[in-house]
Amino acid sequence: MSADLIHRTLIRLLLPICTVLALSSSQPALCAADTYPLDAPAKYTGTQVLPPDYQRALPSAEVLIDVGHGGIDGGAHHEHVLEKDINLAIAKKLYLLLSANGIKAVLNRDADYALSDDNRWNPASSRHRRDLSQRSQLTKEIQTRILVSIHVNWAPDKTEHGPLVLHQNEGESALLAFCIQDALNRKQNTRALPRVGRPFYLLNVVKKPAVIVELGFLSHEGDREMLLDPRKQVELAEAINSGVRNYILLR
Repeated sequence: MSADLIHRTLIRLLLPICTVLALSSSQPALCAADTYPLDAPAKYTGTQVLPPDYQRALPSAEVLIDVGHGGIDGGAHHEHVLEKDINLAIAKKLYLLLSANGIKAVLNRDADYALSDDNRWNPASSRHRRDLSQRSQLTKEIQTRILVSIHVNWAPDKTEHGPLVLHQNEGESALLAFCIQDALNRKQNTRALPRVGRPFYLLNVVKKPAVIVELGFLSHEGDREMLLDPRKQVELAEAINSGVRNYILLR
């Protein structure tokens, strides 16, 4: 391939698929698949670039699960507890629950790495900016109906607690947020209302219905215990799953 590629985006899923090469914003993505012999899987033998008419190089799904933070970016923290680990644990559970209910989903990270590491096309010196632009780019490359971004909250006031869903300033996103917030409220016996998340980059730039789900406050002792309990993590994932299913039924 020529050196003047506009961007090179590595898609990491539960099962790795390919490297996506886009020659320009107006051209379809090319899929470059690394090949390995079956009898010696550790030995790389070459890269095959598939033709532009290979339209399903990337997956399509109902839900893109954006797993907050990762790698060098730990997110919110309390002592040794890092937000990035909680986000990933619950996102994986959500993926399995959605799949079990016949709703195709995609994770934008499935392990502890920073998405900024995959960003080879944005020359920004800021790692945070490269991370956000990579997340945004994946929403364009992967065909999905909605984006659900998984996060954990933190506040100086240690009495702040409970889930909060942030949405775009439009109807579809607000409906999705209300469905998920209602399910989380029922699960945690809270009464929060979803809010417009104006300052948040993803909610401003993503063109499909998108929400940020703040699962609870790492700064609150009760929420923290809940967020670290694997059984409670399943309950949180089930609440989001229920909210997504209700949204899809309403559409």
